Amino acid sequence: MKRLTMIMVFLTISAIAGGGYWYWSKQPGADVAEAPAKGKGKGKGKGGGGPLTVRAVSAVVKPMPLLIEAVGTVEPEHSVQVRAQVSGVLKAVQFKEGDNVKAGQVLFLIDPATYQAQYNQALAALARDRAQLENARAQQQRLEPLLKREFITRQEYDVAVTSAKSLEATVQADQAAAEQLRIQLSYARITSPISGRTGALSVKPGNLVQAAGAGAPLVTINTMDPILVSFSIPERQLDEVRRYQNDRQMRIEILPDRNTPAVAEGKLVFVDNTVTAQTGTVLLKTRVANPKELIWPGQFVNVRIVLTVEPEAVVVPEAAVQPGQEGSFVYLIDENSKVKVQPVKISRQLGADVVIASGIKAGDRVITEIPQALTPGATVQLAGEGKGGGKGEKGKGKGKGKKAEDKAQDGKDEVKAPAEGQAKGEGKASTEGKNKTEGKAEAVTK
Repeated sequence: MKRLTMIMVFLTISAIAGGGYWYWSKQPGADVAEAPAKGKGKGKGKGGGGPLTVRAVSAVVKPMPLLIEAVGTVEPEHSVQVRAQVSGVLKAVQFKEGDNVKAGQVLFLIDPATYQAQYNQALAALARDRAQLENARAQQQRLEPLLKREFITRQEYDVAVTSAKSLEATVQADQAAAEQLRIQLSYARITSPISGRTGALSVKPGNLVQAAGAGAPLVTINTMDPILVSFSIPERQLDEVRRYQNDRQMRIEILPDRNTPAVAEGKLVFVDNTVTAQTGTVLLKTRVANPKELIWPGQFVNVRIVLTVEPEAVVVPEAAVQPGQEGSFVYLIDENSKVKVQPVKISRQLGADVVIASGIKAGDRVITEIPQALTPGATVQLAGEGKGGGKGEKGKGKGKGKKAEDKAQDGKDEVKAPAEGQAKGEGKASTEGKNKTEGKAEAVTK
């Protein structure tokens, strides 16, 4: 009895579920899903699984320089610290801070009164001693004939000769003293020893300056054109520099910034004779023309040593080269549009260009934008040659007055109902939007 009751309950629940499913399947919203099944037309479409779309470029051959890059410091070829050689009150400054001056141009004037007086005194002493020398020589000339006639003794004549010679020495000493004071007087006018640009003044007019003082110089003058740039390179690169040192193609370019054009170019003028033990580097210098003063003493600049130019270098973009556990590699596209992993050996990199030493040749196509789904052996197509996804074709058929359109997207067929479908019957549409079996109505399936 219990078993029969359970069977009846199960059948009742099944009937209710089946009736509910039938009722809801007849609702208007269910037509969207059933539209393809009711249509008698045939549709065909292409889903995913096609070739991947990638961007690629061909390896090219072009001249590429062989470079060594370093960071250098600009320094003047000549630098002079101007100091006073005599003490005194600074009367005037004959230039402005930062001016370009010429060699021999007067820069400072020190009060010369004291040195002028000393020089005048020396000149007076020189004139006195010269007069005495002339008198002594005249006395010697008068006594010489008297000695021959033996009117005077030899001793009297020798005294006259000695006096004349002594006065000659005194005159020479006076001339030296006068010259020394003249030089001291000339030091009151301080002139520029070189041509160049002046720096900041350390003393103003009216101050007392000391001769050869231990303090700051009056001003520092630096030459600006030509100018030197000193830089250091690792000792392992010294052999390359020495190999191309006498090559006419070798040049050194100076760049204020790594991504800007060179503002100066010169030749190597100095290679230090010692490797710095603390850093393992070698000091080098280049002399460059600087007529427009684009680089400044003390400035840090980028130095690019162009050793030579390789006329036929195989070059690919930086984006095409990928790092790997066994070295760098590229994704190569063969003649069958298949992807191949190709190991390469990099010679050097210049900006966004990578010079390949071996692994690929000119004309080989390498992928620059790599999709995540890319695998070796996959078939690819280049961007611009075709679209990655397939296009579905519309299927047409007759089935209870409805149309269906199949469109392939992302490898799946997505069924969409047409925006407007027309159903023909023999009745009229009711005000509530329901179609009757008789009549003619227009239904919109969404």
